[in-house]
Order: sequence, then structure tokens, then C-alpha cells
Amino acid sequence: MKVLNWFTQLCLALNYLHKRHVIHRDVKVQNIFLTKEGIIKLGDFGVSKKLENTDDLAKTSLGTPYYISPEICQGKPYNNKSDVWMLGCVLYELCTLERAFDAYSLHVNII
Repeated sequence: MKVLNWFTQLCLALNYLHKRHVIHRDVKVQNIFLTKEGIIKLGDFGVSKKLENTDDLAKTSLGTPYYISPEICQGKPYNNKSDVWMLGCVLYELCTLERAFDAYSLHVNII
């Protein structure tokens, strides 16, 4: 139940950001903080980007290799859906206590 509660809080945090046209771009377990009361805080907005519109795309390759989405790996433009991919990787890690992918470099091409 804890993981489901944490995941719900993370979804709400990303929803808050995305409604304001902000892409976090580095959602990972190291940037998620848990208070004594069990409240999740999403942190480290150092590489976040504010888009003018919901349909805008970003092009900079950023993020932690274990969590980055396929479009970022391929050097393609991306949007807030990449944050959702990263959130899925976090959920996998919370449930299994293992990373979803082994990646050591941002210079990976996924086919």
C-alpha cells in the first residue's frame, strides 16, 4: 500500500507541473523525498524546463541514463510524456528494488 500511496502522490506532483507547462526532466528516486508524515516531495528542478504551450517539444538531451525515455535516447524532441516514462521507471524500481534498465551513457540509440 505504501508504494501505491507514494506513486499517487508522485502522479499528482507531475500533474501539477505539467498543467503549468513545466517538464521536470530528471524524475528519479534520488529526487524524491519522503517526510516523516509520509508525504512525498519531488525535488531538484535544476534541469526543469517551462514550455510555452502544452504541445511544445524540448530537444536537449538531459536526465539520468537509467530513467530517460526512448525519444531522448534517440535525440528526438520530447514533451511531458518523458516525465511519465521516468515515473514508470521509478514505480518499477519501488516495486522490485532494481532499476528498470542498465544504462551507463546518454549516448544510446534505441531502435
